[in-house]
Amino acid sequence: MATSIERLLWSIALPGFGQFLNGKLIKGLVIVFLEFLINVQANFNGVIISSFHGDIEKAIAETDYLWLMFYPCLYFFAMWDSFKDAGGGKNSYSFLPFVSSAYFVTVGCIYSSTFKLFGVLLGPIWLPILCVIPGVSVGVILMKIISKKHNEPI
Repeated sequence: MATSIERLLWSIALPGFGQFLNGKLIKGLVIVFLEFLINVQANFNGVIISSFHGDIEKAIAETDYLWLMFYPCLYFFAMWDSFKDAGGGKNSYSFLPFVSSAYFVTVGCIYSSTFKLFGVLLGPIWLPILCVIPGVSVGVILMKIISKKHNEPI
């Protein structure tokens, strides 16, 4: 039997796979369909390839930002949903690191064509990936603060 962590990791690999492992076939199919739709419309795979080759200007030019902005919310929701359905996230506020990450990564997408970190333009792949770190951090801190205030175990 798959664990909640295994299902979370499969959702990281491809949103919807965790739902399949949880036996939620319709939900999984919807998430996989949305993943492919957003991926194709945003030209996400081409952007990833250009970014990995270090051609950030090309990656920015290839990106359809209006579609790409849907991706973080779908991605982090799919992770949270598969993790929760598999028995993870027992704390009432354990969704906060996922939600906070979705927000921070979306903001990273918005500023990825202009924001420079130490003079380096990171673009639509690397800046949003780096935004996961403050997203998870803020989410965990909020979860701990709110849980403590409501006397819930973490």
